[in-house]
Amino acid sequence: MDATGDRLGPEYIIKVYDPRLGMGGFLVIDNTKLGPGKGGIRMTPDVTEEEVFRLARAMTYKNALANIPFGGAKGGIIWKSGSDALKKKFVQSFAQKIKPFLVSRYVAGPDVNSGEKEMAWLVDAVGDKRSATGKPKKLGGLPHELGSTGFGVAETAKVAAKLKGIDMAGATIAIDGFGNVGSFAFKFLKNAGAKIVAVADRYGAIYDGGGLSEKDIKKVKSCGRSLKECANGKPISREKFFSLAVDILIPASVTDVINESNKESIRAKIIVEGANIPMRENIENELWRRGIMIVPDIIANAGGVISSYAEYMGYGPEKMFELVRQKINFTANSVLRKSIQKNINPRAVAMELALKKLV
Repeated sequence: MDATGDRLGPEYIIKVYDPRLGMGGFLVIDNTKLGPGKGGIRMTPDVTEEEVFRLARAMTYKNALANIPFGGAKGGIIWKSGSDALKKKFVQSFAQKIKPFLVSRYVAGPDVNSGEKEMAWLVDAVGDKRSATGKPKKLGGLPHELGSTGFGVAETAKVAAKLKGIDMAGATIAIDGFGNVGSFAFKFLKNAGAKIVAVADRYGAIYDGGGLSEKDIKKVKSCGRSLKECANGKPISREKFFSLAVDILIPASVTDVINESNKESIRAKIIVEGANIPMRENIENELWRRGIMIVPDIIANAGGVISSYAEYMGYGPEKMFELVRQKINFTANSVLRKSIQKNINPRAVAMELALKKLV
């Protein structure tokens, strides 16, 4: 799918550039039938218009499935790295350029390399607290640093494991990515009795058949080093990581990490898509046909946007987590049970349910 348009959208594709800073970015507002477009701002060195559109479309379906009054949208800033001072300038320049669309047609939020700090910068730049969710608590926010997305990923993993006949107590899990989503999925799944045997970042991975310690991994990440330098766990390559025979594989990093180069080696029984669009739909379909249960991103990582809705409504953390639990469990059970009964790819089931609300 490209951004040329279909019956859902996109309604707007905005490209921005600040020659003074060299800041370039994109905002795609895909569909606003159910409410203002909602989706985070991704800050990576190679983010593209096509990627942002694909993410915005995923948000359209995700918000419809979660039954919340938001449409689908996504932002992207080309960010190659730099100081916090420079990053703030990039975020605030982007915010000023998309200001005419904020609140009425787009509500920003955190994504890869953006969190409560970046949302505070954006709100400060445009002078309107309603322009973003995932803000710091002092601005009336429910920051994603509370772990709502990772919590939702863990909840969907539990639903999938139960339907697959896997006992979560002792289930083996591999997580790609140890940012906000992966780290909280690790925490909540470990609390449920699961054994996280492998964790990967962009450079490599570590493996321990007896289960990894969250404390040791966090110690390495807080030093700004790669997981492959972790003292605990055996270092393995990313190629080896994706071929591990685990009960559950959670891609929780960036777009298209499961691709033509590694799809044949995957041996997980369940894939829970913690990241947005971790593979293209044709690859997802191939893996499903091989008997792998797949929980699509539009269900698995909806905890973040449900948390955004809770913030929008003025709820506190406790009420937010309960709302995430209820909505995630209802949707995951509805979609996966129908997928099993009808022998239909879960994404097709999910999209059919969402389209009934959108068209």
